Amino acid sequence: MSDDRHIAFICSKGNLDMAYPALVMGWAALGNGLDVTIFFTFWGLDIINKHRIDHLEVAPVANTSMKMSMMGVKDPNLGIPNLLGVLPGMTAFATKLMRDKMEELEVPPVREYLQMLVDAGAKLYACKMTVDMNNLSKDDFVDGVIDVVTAADFIDMTDGAQVIFI
Repeated sequence: MSDDRHIAFICSKGNLDMAYPALVMGWAALGNGLDVTIFFTFWGLDIINKHRIDHLEVAPVANTSMKMSMMGVKDPNLGIPNLLGVLPGMTAFATKLMRDKMEELEVPPVREYLQMLVDAGAKLYACKMTVDMNNLSKDDFVDGVIDVVTAADFIDMTDGAQVIFI
């Protein structure tokens, strides 16, 4: 990895569709020789929580970018009406659609993607304030999470990095 190119991601959302941006970009950055650090805070802790990682969902309510094309409808501009999102089972349905599409594209599940990142040298950290707020500990997180650190620690360890907030 390059000593002069650093990228840091802050993951603040724990939805399935919000887990992948940092994973994909982190993998691409590692492939380009960048040092990669990922900081998980607030609901983003679900991405590294060993009890939640395999149960991340896609929420269709108020997700104006959710398109009917994921369901096979040919019009790429036709969105799922918010009213449908509140129906029982729609979150599970939307989640299954996304998981199926990701599998079709051979995109690894979140747990596997995180392990790939760690194996390739990415550094994962959990936010201390959020961990404390949720009565969690480092033991609640998947292998590969280096530590629970404060926001100030994260800022210090990523000095000079390009920071991307997700």
